[in-house]
Amino acid sequence: MKEVGFIFDLDGVIVDTAKYHYLAWRKLANELGFEFTKEQNELFKGVSRKRCLEILLDIGSVKATQEQFDTWMIEKNEDYLAYIQKMDASEILPDVPRVLQYLKNKNIPIALGSASKNAKPILEKVGLLSYFDSIVDGNSVTKAKPDPEVFLIAANNLNVKAESCVVFEDAVAGIQAANAAGMIGIGIGDVDILHEADYNFKDFTEIDDSFLELLLNKNHK
Repeated sequence: MKEVGFIFDLDGVIVDTAKYHYLAWRKLANELGFEFTKEQNELFKGVSRKRCLEILLDIGSVKATQEQFDTWMIEKNEDYLAYIQKMDASEILPDVPRVLQYLKNKNIPIALGSASKNAKPILEKVGLLSYFDSIVDGNSVTKAKPDPEVFLIAANNLNVKAESCVVFEDAVAGIQAANAAGMIGIGIGDVDILHEADYNFKDFTEIDDSFLELLLNKNHK
């Protein structure tokens, strides 16, 4: 087995696709006759599309048949896909390529662990797909975060013990999933929200090479 592996969430960690999810959900909410705010959108971080729609319908007090529910799920995704068609490398969050290149230069196995079902096309569009040895996304898992399934599959694919993996996450559910898997969790974003993480940073500009070296030498919690 490899000594250490790194697993990255996608939305809010590598690229900021959250804004496109928000626009697509807001469009659907408006069609259903109610407003959907950016504050309410915080409830959707790290959550599956099905659960997001359930929350959205609760917010709007909208009842749906199974057929309507399925139709709205598809409609939202089509709107989201239309937004991300325009994505390019400018959408990558600051210093992510530097960190990925540092790990690649040291032959560290890297995986994506995301609830997104569009992870691969997004990574292709922004030019980062080649950095990843494994893509574990919403098409590969049956349980949503905070269940650790997505990260455990990623560790297995990388041939790394779970306790020797490092996870970068921007959502509470993702940090909880990393903790449940026994992995080192690094919160990217608001420390007050992500306080369950082992380490916290505003973004990757705060993560220097010496910290990455520390992680490479810290194979377990």
